[in-house]
Amino acid sequence: VFIMKLLVILLFSGLMTGCRGNSSYSLPPKLLLVSFDGFRADYLQNYEFPHLQNFIKEGVLVEHVKNVFITKTFPNHYSIVTGLYEESHGIVANSMYDAVTKKHFSDSNDKDPFWWNEAVPIWVTNQLQENRSSAAAMWPGTDVLIHNTTPSYFMNYSISVSFEERVNNITTWLSNSNPPVTFATLYWEEPDASGHKYGPEDKENMRRVLKEIDDLIGYLVQKLKMLGLWENLNVIITSDHGMTQCSENRWINLDLCIDRSNYSLIDLSPVAAVLPKINITEVYEKLKNCSPHMNVYLKKDIPDRYYYQHNDRIQPIILVADEGWTIVLNKSSSKLGDHGYDNSLPSMHPFLAAHGPAFHKGYKYSTINIVDIYPMMCHILGLKPHPNNGTFSHTKCLLVDQWCINLPEAIGIVIGALLALTTLTCLIIIMQNRLSVPHPFSRLQLQEDDDDPLIDL
Repeated sequence: VFIMKLLVILLFSGLMTGCRGNSSYSLPPKLLLVSFDGFRADYLQNYEFPHLQNFIKEGVLVEHVKNVFITKTFPNHYSIVTGLYEESHGIVANSMYDAVTKKHFSDSNDKDPFWWNEAVPIWVTNQLQENRSSAAAMWPGTDVLIHNTTPSYFMNYSISVSFEERVNNITTWLSNSNPPVTFATLYWEEPDASGHKYGPEDKENMRRVLKEIDDLIGYLVQKLKMLGLWENLNVIITSDHGMTQCSENRWINLDLCIDRSNYSLIDLSPVAAVLPKINITEVYEKLKNCSPHMNVYLKKDIPDRYYYQHNDRIQPIILVADEGWTIVLNKSSSKLGDHGYDNSLPSMHPFLAAHGPAFHKGYKYSTINIVDIYPMMCHILGLKPHPNNGTFSHTKCLLVDQWCINLPEAIGIVIGALLALTTLTCLIIIMQNRLSVPHPFSRLQLQEDDDDPLIDL
């Protein structure tokens, strides 16, 4: 029994050592978080990305990241850095209205801390640590004084600033700052802008745009290597949402269903936020049968799986278009691609790739939630996470310092261990039996009643 227990201990300690690998990397750990807006997960399968695939080959890939509803830019970028659903962090759309303060939020009017202060993004947490600082190049919210704090180094948002300039600033800050920059973010508007313009099914144009994205990733990696940052820096490349094909044949015209004087439209397609000017029930009744390709919800009836109900900035009625359908006023939309739809749709999902001393090499994983990225980043940086909706165990398999095993592997190991122990036990029993059985004719054995001498005299 003692031998069997010893073997089990040795077996599992060996497995844990092998799974954890080499976790000794430089302190303090550094992390660069990169987002390419609107990078749909299956672009990786449908187009060539030589630079990105080299990055993945030496790191990890999560093939699908399930983002939060609504699948828009500002809400999902804030979920990545807070680990919270939109109803909890307060950035519930790209366009918002607060009934109490009468304030409006949009992508061109986003600097008021009022909108952002319901959560604490990771760059603030990192910034407040002793002997650490944060840096940012255009990530949504990083140029806002959130909880009276900005990153030590940041760029005021401007679409006209090139990717190369953003990279040059970020890499300079990562290399030459005191206190050192240990967390940095980098944002780029493509392929989102082109996805809206051409639609994801326009293979020719999207191939050109995605080649440009891959070249930018190549530029980033080359810059990190040239500055000696590559080996010790953890880099996460991900996105906020995907993209789906739209068409002028799939429009939902609200003007055919309800007069504009009856309501204000706070946010439009494909999730329209409706603020009634008359009785809420009356507006709801006018809208609920407007189109078979649109779900209409009173706020209290929004499905639980959206986690999109418990915030004052969510309007009394929301309209959710079916995938590929566009909510319009008087038929006015030029978008051939869009996002914002149900977050269970694969077309809305981005991907995640990561490289660096914290991550395994050549490892692929199926799915995580976008809110799981935050606790993983806190772990890498050694930060205490704020309360969040993420689950750290969902990302353990990506990290070299974590014990990770999935159910099929666990069953295989247990069965293998049992077979090995059974075999060993059988061998021990056989050996013991062989030792206890006397060798033939090793000595004469006399019967108790056999007193007669062998030879009569």
